Amino acid sequence: MVYRHFTLSFHDKALITAEATEAAAAQGKFWEMHDMIYQRQQDWNQFSPDQMKPLLVEYAEELGLDTEQFVNDLDNHTYLDRINADTQDAMDGALSGTPSYIINGVVYPTQQLGLNPILIDNFIQLVTDPPEQYPDVPPQVVDPEKEYLATFSTSKGDFVVELFAEQAPVNVNSFAFLAQDGWYDGQTFFYVDPEFVAQSGDPTNNGFSLAFTGYTCGDEVNPDLTFDEAGMLALYTPQPNGNNGQFFITYAPLPDLNGKFTIIGHIVEGMDVAQSLTPTQPGPDQPEPDVIETILIEER
Repeated sequence: MVYRHFTLSFHDKALITAEATEAAAAQGKFWEMHDMIYQRQQDWNQFSPDQMKPLLVEYAEELGLDTEQFVNDLDNHTYLDRINADTQDAMDGALSGTPSYIINGVVYPTQQLGLNPILIDNFIQLVTDPPEQYPDVPPQVVDPEKEYLATFSTSKGDFVVELFAEQAPVNVNSFAFLAQDGWYDGQTFFYVDPEFVAQSGDPTNNGFSLAFTGYTCGDEVNPDLTFDEAGMLALYTPQPNGNNGQFFITYAPLPDLNGKFTIIGHIVEGMDVAQSLTPTQPGPDQPEPDVIETILIEER
């Protein structure tokens, strides 16, 4: 096992406790100090960072450490550079918090999916046997100067979206290409919250935030397009310029999303069908999600 520090800034005692474990490690007692700190968290949880030092010295004495050397390491911040380097490595690796799991170089989205064993198993299966992907960005299939409609045929019926080819030409082209190639056929609306959004575009139907298409497109956030009304179609990505196949449809005005996601269209017919999608989310004991049978792209 290799231990790396990730001192999150909102934990005000993360640094001093990390320094204490490293000071103990210098005397062969890293895990003993580590475990003692965690097991006694209720004793020091309300302490300020300044109040922690005397307590940590007591722990060091209890573990039989050379307390003079231990205090010297804390006062001189002997291991602070190492701890900060570990934290920077975690941030550079796009880790969002703890615990973090990296499988075959891919970060498991703990914050979004939690630690459900079924989702973890599905994620491992995904990264070890990924679905077929496109080798390059798609060819041009739409003309930004023309108007297009996308008809979503689902297990609940049809609804029609007007695509914003002029305002988001790259991402509308990607969406239209995937739809015409049948990439969305058989996928589900794996996350549906009637007060928020319906989300799809994940061939695993688990909500993993990965570029399943094999390519990504940059953001095309247009200030003239907003989430100030329901029925907006936008691409979902957890990081900037990572648009691929995932999308969501809004069920309410969501102005907090303005400027954060690329809007590629809005529903012009069948909003009642979109609103009838079964509320669900990834995980066990959830209602069966509704299915996208196909998406038809037509020039208007």
